[in-house]
Amino acid sequence: MAASLCLLCPISPFPWMIGRRIEQLCSMSTATESLSSMEGGPTEAAKELYDKMLSSVTAKTMPPNAWLWSLIEKCANHEDIELLFDVVHKLRLFRQYALRIYENFNCHLCQEIARACVRVRALDFGKKTLWKHNIYGTTPSIASAHHLLLFAREHNDVKLMAEVLKLLRSNGLPYQAGTADIVCSICYNVDNWKLLSTHAKRYINAGVKLRQTTFDMWMEFAARIGNTKSLWKIEKLRSDMMKRHSLMTGFSCAKGFLLERKPDIAVAMIQILIQDLPEAKRAGVMVELQKLINEWSLEVVKRQKEKNRKALAAALRTDIPIMVSGLQNIGLKLNINMEELTL
Repeated sequence: MAASLCLLCPISPFPWMIGRRIEQLCSMSTATESLSSMEGGPTEAAKELYDKMLSSVTAKTMPPNAWLWSLIEKCANHEDIELLFDVVHKLRLFRQYALRIYENFNCHLCQEIARACVRVRALDFGKKTLWKHNIYGTTPSIASAHHLLLFAREHNDVKLMAEVLKLLRSNGLPYQAGTADIVCSICYNVDNWKLLSTHAKRYINAGVKLRQTTFDMWMEFAARIGNTKSLWKIEKLRSDMMKRHSLMTGFSCAKGFLLERKPDIAVAMIQILIQDLPEAKRAGVMVELQKLINEWSLEVVKRQKEKNRKALAAALRTDIPIMVSGLQNIGLKLNINMEELTL
């Protein structure tokens, strides 16, 4: 630790002191090698590249950039990532003390380091790429955070999501629509309405223009749990940001009107949706209509308080056929199975 602190001191004007510090720097690899060997050890390919780069720094020459990129690509386990971060730390100090280069490594390199961490599940190191002040010379970015968030989404890991978002806030990284989309999809996938709404509102309050896909999830979730009050508030936010409905938001509104016992307005909503949708997406109307009948109707009833379920089921049994009949009356050729309305 003392050697590490010494290396972070201001640059000495004496070349012989720079040489000594580089030698001290390289001697620090012993502890890393011992730790890796205890935990199973790095792969041969990664260790070979690490040793070559270390030898180059010991000889007071900057190793070729291709070696570092190759090491990033070849990382296959947690121990490989340990070596990667160790050599990146050494390269950063070598650049500072020997080459007088004080800038961090470029953002693209740092993003690939984050990607490598996620690939081998070295998430502890991946989170370090989001630190503004670090010993590695990495530059935090939203792109690096997205690698971690996408891993969290793949594994429904709300805890990791929260940790990444905390790092974004504490390191001054800006709110972005892509981040909101990933975060809301995690909340959607784990069926957490409150968490999804909290994050979506936070991004809107920060001035972020949410993507259509984010509104798709948010409004579909509101319709699925029968929360029409929230549904119309979200619809107002959506309409302020974009003119036309997607298939998902349009049907969410239609479901909202059914929940309010307004099947005729639901028909009008679907009619407008069909007119606005591109020709290629109109076939999806039949798919969503069938899902409304045999999936949504059951789900929304199930999510109500027990005392309200019977009344809602009776209302939907009456109003969904009225809506279907209204769609046929405006000339829509329907090929749907009403027998699946089993409320």
